[in-house]
Amino acid sequence: MRSVRSGSARLAVYESGAPDRPTVLLVHGYPDDHHVWDRVAQHLRERFHVVTYDTRGTGTSTGPKERSGYRVERLAEDLLAVADAVSPDRPVHVVGHDWGSIQAWEAVTDPAVRHRIASYTTISGPCLDHVGHWTRSRLRRPTPRGLRQLVAQQLHSWYILFFHLPVLPALLWRTVIARNWARMLWRTEGIEHDRPTRVLAKDGVLGMELYRANMGPRLRNPRVRRTSVPVQVITPLHDRYVSPALAEDLERWVPELWRRPLAAGHWAPLSHPEAVARMVDEFVEHAETQKSSRALRRHRVSEHRKPFAEQLIVITGAGSGIGRATAEAFAAQGAEVIVADINEVAAKDTVRRLGSGAAYQVDVADEAAMQRFADAVIAEHGVPDIVVNNAGIGMAGAFLDTTTEQWKRVLDVNLWGVIHGCRLFGSAMAQRAEGGHIVNIASAAAYTPTQVLPAYSTTKSAVLMLSECLRAELAAGGIGVTAICPGLVNTNIAGTTTYAGATEAEQAAFRERAVKNYEVRNYPPERVAVQILRAVERNAPLVPVTAEARVSFALSKVSPAALRAFAKLTPPREEPEGRA
Repeated sequence: MRSVRSGSARLAVYESGAPDRPTVLLVHGYPDDHHVWDRVAQHLRERFHVVTYDTRGTGTSTGPKERSGYRVERLAEDLLAVADAVSPDRPVHVVGHDWGSIQAWEAVTDPAVRHRIASYTTISGPCLDHVGHWTRSRLRRPTPRGLRQLVAQQLHSWYILFFHLPVLPALLWRTVIARNWARMLWRTEGIEHDRPTRVLAKDGVLGMELYRANMGPRLRNPRVRRTSVPVQVITPLHDRYVSPALAEDLERWVPELWRRPLAAGHWAPLSHPEAVARMVDEFVEHAETQKSSRALRRHRVSEHRKPFAEQLIVITGAGSGIGRATAEAFAAQGAEVIVADINEVAAKDTVRRLGSGAAYQVDVADEAAMQRFADAVIAEHGVPDIVVNNAGIGMAGAFLDTTTEQWKRVLDVNLWGVIHGCRLFGSAMAQRAEGGHIVNIASAAAYTPTQVLPAYSTTKSAVLMLSECLRAELAAGGIGVTAICPGLVNTNIAGTTTYAGATEAEQAAFRERAVKNYEVRNYPPERVAVQILRAVERNAPLVPVTAEARVSFALSKVSPAALRAFAKLTPPREEPEGRA
């Protein structure tokens, strides 16, 4: 610890890590002190010179007696004074949270100090001038979406008006809020973080001067504040105070901009220190060496990016049919595709057609094999952004003709294969905390009863319900889940379906007949792939594909009795109608 003078303030500064490494300067917000960064600093100090400090009037730093001393201009001077003290010969990488971000914006957008700041990562703290322009643009050209954003942010910011009241806010801080702060953090964000009540009460009361000294002037008369500093915006998806919409117009002010979602609440440095540290590490590394991780490249803001550029996609059963068509569609949109199939030759052929990507041979029904596959993908390529659980097999014939072994095989592939993919890759996505999407290929057979496909329909119905449940569970992590329900699609499943209770000759005849019917229907897998990409972009929960799939889905909602009556008319030895 050292003391740094900045005007009338004496700032308590804390350093860790190697001084000869790039300096990462962490600036805390309200009503925190430098300890809010402890867990993040712990992850960063092995690679960087990490500096935190108590901003003026907080922790063990002294503050001004007059309100004007809390203007963002003075706070920016503090930041630069600390930077000059800890890294006089080398620009620093600034990371700000909450009011730490707000005051850092003041320095970052000052052309005179551009040479002192190498990069800037902001979390839950916009530039007040940018907010002023953001508000004016939505009032000047009102749209339903823009007005909703304004109302939502006003509801998020209710406490700002409260802090402008006389006497009452300070009284509540001293008597109620400070005493119950740790309990509030635990109940609202599941965070364990305690501070001495006396210190927290003092910081809470003095810190309200930040709002009183800055909010009105900046929002009423916003200045033009641009920067050439590379800026990374980490956007907590569940922030109770700063809505993600506030970062929408930043391209206007920041030409080198990265936006990264984080499945966290407002106090992300406390709740997700590893994720925050990883993002800071990647951004500092880029600023120092111009080398970018895939995650960083994916979140670079650009007008000319393809929709899925730099995203990592894993697709099972991608050696043919819907899987291959989906792989080609994602690759055409700039994604890197990992192709998995039980047929290694087919998987490699898909990769050859793509011109990029990687091929893996894996049986999705084999849990150990899927575990090895997931470990290999994550180790060699990273956590996928999108997983398409497509691998499946056909099984037709009457229930009473279907053997236990046949039931086991169709359940292992069609259901357990999806479960393995969701569990192994979904857990990695959740731990990364940057969102993602899982697509599970179900079928119109999932909601269309028939005597023809009891085993197949059962597995696909289970996949549909699994998808619905998983969507609810993973939503808080920013991970979408979509069930795709195709109808009759012209792929090789018609020629490989097993018919329960049929002889070899009958099997061949049924398959030949099914192939001809699918060819007559002639709905190509490429059209399913288009629906899959669109569903990911829109985060759709369920997508019936083909006309018959949509009709069946509508009937399942408005007249399930009609579907049940139709099922009775369908003999169990007809060719299969469900597809995936």
